[in-house]
Amino acid sequence: MEILGGPLFAVAGAGESHGPAITTIVFGCPPGLYLRAADIQRYLDRRRPGSNRHGTPRREDDTVVLLSGLYQENLDALTAGPTISVSYGAECSTTTGYAEGYTTGEPIAAVVLSTAKKSADYAQFSGPTGEVRPGHTDLVKYKKSQGFVDPRGGGRSSYRSTISDVIGGSIARIFLAERFGAVILSSICQVGELRAAKTLAAHVESLAGAGGRVPIEPLAELEAAMEAAEIHSIDADFARAAGELIKRTRIEGDSLGAAVEVVAVNPPPLVGDPLYQSLKVRIMGALGGLNAVQGVEVGDGFAVVERRGSENNDPIRSTGYQRNSHGGLIGGVTTGMPLVFRVGFKPTSTIVKPQQSVRKDLSEIEFRLQKGRHDPCVGVRAGVTLESRVAIELMNAVLMHAAMHVDPAHFRLFV
Repeated sequence: MEILGGPLFAVAGAGESHGPAITTIVFGCPPGLYLRAADIQRYLDRRRPGSNRHGTPRREDDTVVLLSGLYQENLDALTAGPTISVSYGAECSTTTGYAEGYTTGEPIAAVVLSTAKKSADYAQFSGPTGEVRPGHTDLVKYKKSQGFVDPRGGGRSSYRSTISDVIGGSIARIFLAERFGAVILSSICQVGELRAAKTLAAHVESLAGAGGRVPIEPLAELEAAMEAAEIHSIDADFARAAGELIKRTRIEGDSLGAAVEVVAVNPPPLVGDPLYQSLKVRIMGALGGLNAVQGVEVGDGFAVVERRGSENNDPIRSTGYQRNSHGGLIGGVTTGMPLVFRVGFKPTSTIVKPQQSVRKDLSEIEFRLQKGRHDPCVGVRAGVTLESRVAIELMNAVLMHAAMHVDPAHFRLFV
């Protein structure tokens, strides 16, 4: 069973790249959180195809329709969401989704329709003699499913499946922001061999006060500036140069790898567990399990290998940690300092350049892509999904921590 997060806060998704829709169920959101579909849509708009000119040319509206888990007494406001209809012959059923309301504690269901499909583009990969794209899941998924697999757009392995991550992560980050002032950001810091001179982690550290806390106002300004940039990066000069590099690489029929910083600012301290359910293990696993990710670093990452303990240990005073080489996690437990991760993506597997490959029957071929719409650099749109996965794991850890502090007052039915 595919569940992201859990056991207390979890996200389940279903749907293929070229199927009718992506469906999502979010479990475990506490009651009483005021949730607007428009707030979720904001993050989906960052993820959707066509949102960045350096990504795939496929264009989807990706409008979210919330179907359960919300309520408010003003039913007109509750049910003011998008209209959805189902037609079968002459029969047509129509309803509206939820627009905004308080979470009830019940599962929150959502659907996002897929409307910009060109399934004929994938005939090249269909059937037992279908061709295999090097670096893609075509061969392993075909063999694993005994041939019963949807090859269109990569099926379930498509980045489109991360719609569920973003929906669940949006709910988690809204909760974390309301209760703790937590803000989760990302910044592309490398494209190919081109590296950013400015880093998100360093900038956040420059804004931090006692205990690593950062005011909300500069974070909001920073987030708005990155969303307005050509590429979602804190380094504007790097973003422009990276955009030009991606354009040249697309023209050459090739692709590029990328690295993305993810920083959770103002996380609650003391959440997480050591060893087997360490929050470090959980978050690094969630980030590392995303499509095309090849490596994850926490804090200062592999740079610590060259240091001595006297250089690497972060000084502590009564007001908190004075540095953050540990990246906000010690022994799998949060310290209140920003959670810092760096995630490396391989170059997009589907490219135009000829390559050696096989058909699904293992006969050898010189592979040439016939049709398709693909990201030349998958890292360009990945930031919001990485943020979402951090939010989901952090939310689950918060609820796990709360479960250890039981108040009998919460178990009274009558006065």
